[in-house]
Amino acid sequence: MNHRKSRSGKKSTGFSKRSSPSPRHKFDTILFGKHTIFQALKNQQRQFHQLFLTRNLRDELATEIEARNLTPQVLNREDLNALFDQPVVHQGIVADVAPLPMMDLDELDGQTPVLLLDQVTDPHNVGAILRSASVFGAGALVMTRRNSPQLGGVLAKSASGALEHVPVILVPNLGRALDQLGHMGYWRIGLDGAGEQKIEDSVSVSKLAIVLGAEGKGLRRLTREHCDSLCAISTSGNLSSLNVSNAAAVALHVIQQSADVCQ
Repeated sequence: MNHRKSRSGKKSTGFSKRSSPSPRHKFDTILFGKHTIFQALKNQQRQFHQLFLTRNLRDELATEIEARNLTPQVLNREDLNALFDQPVVHQGIVADVAPLPMMDLDELDGQTPVLLLDQVTDPHNVGAILRSASVFGAGALVMTRRNSPQLGGVLAKSASGALEHVPVILVPNLGRALDQLGHMGYWRIGLDGAGEQKIEDSVSVSKLAIVLGAEGKGLRRLTREHCDSLCAISTSGNLSSLNVSNAAAVALHVIQQSADVCQ
């Protein structure tokens, strides 16, 4: 896979600069959580600036840390807690890292399915979507540079390491990105509870782009107009809608089942 530029975006928040372990240290991108940083240590494209962890985790991850030639700073949990300006479930390990290399939309080489998020701003949801994307082998996740959460912190923790495996593509305009994907041969499906088609009847094409809207608002009108079809997920219970991250997981599972049947 070709990567060319940095996942620049906005800087991650959550660290308290006044309580940082080094005076006047400016953090780049923050990662925390055992699974998140374990996968980051295994990713040679991820550059580490500093690694802070408990003695137990230093011993547990000794092989991965040595392989990256890192000298971590051992802190107790109270000192790790003091790195943050609000309570965070860091699991005894925190890292200051550089953003990952960024992939461009035109570098997609038929990877499918591609997920696109229409102003999904909750980092927990985006992280969970990334995790499902990694589990089901999605080709990439596309978000806009604005109105999207930062690629670190809570998002990375919720993704549980998937941020290291699923390419994230940041675009200036979602409509233009959908136009470009259409020219590249992708069939663009907007997930919509009011869609007249069911997604299980619409995923037999070879290259798919699945668009998910924000909680509550759903897909914006202009986003809908750039889709080839609007599809709903079949339901049978008293409630008819799913959380956006759950909807993404169901859609990806349906796509995988369809691909297995066609093989």
